[in-house]
Amino acid sequence: MARPRGIVVFDLDGTLVDSAPDLADALDDLLIENGREALGLDVARALIGHGMDNLVRQGLARRGVTVEDDGLRHLADRFREIYAARLSRRTRPYDGVVAALAGLGDQGWRLAVCTNKLEAYARQILADLGLIARFAVVSGPDTFGVAKPDPRQLLRTIQASDAPGRPAVMVGDSEVDVAVAKAARVPVIAVTYGYAKRPLAELSPDGLADRFDQVPALVEGLCRS
Repeated sequence: MARPRGIVVFDLDGTLVDSAPDLADALDDLLIENGREALGLDVARALIGHGMDNLVRQGLARRGVTVEDDGLRHLADRFREIYAARLSRRTRPYDGVVAALAGLGDQGWRLAVCTNKLEAYARQILADLGLIARFAVVSGPDTFGVAKPDPRQLLRTIQASDAPGRPAVMVGDSEVDVAVAKAARVPVIAVTYGYAKRPLAELSPDGLADRFDQVPALVEGLCRS
């Protein structure tokens, strides 16, 4: 195998794929099981982006339910059971993702995923969508025992990619992705169409993309600078 030019590390939810419909459906099922009214996609979409436990906590809070740690663990575990049965029913890649990933690979970039979704879930979604073969590494919070924004997850993902000493770029959609890249001292491209809770330009990423097909040119520009 030819030596890679470097590695591009992607977040998953809100960056490569729109997983909000399946996450929202799983959250609604959990709420209904517990005697509460469903929230629907639009409300749930605004809660996504900081892990499943946080999604469950906020979803319950929207229906007037406050849970302590033990109760949250139980409900979050149940949420994961529900979600695991529907990982890619309605989850789809964003426009431009399939072609841009192919182009980056053809240009010699090694690709990886660094997500706060469990590794097995991330791998299954990527496999179901026909994308798994594009990625040398897929890491979740359970892969290395640390989760974004802890920079160790990103740094260990890069290390595991077998591209030592080569340029690295992070691509994500949220405050967490910008924070983890800055902490790891890795250039970061923020996509503006995802699940961020504030305008990402305020966080001063190294590049901004309104569409995924803009990402390859931004990667090239960052690695030339």
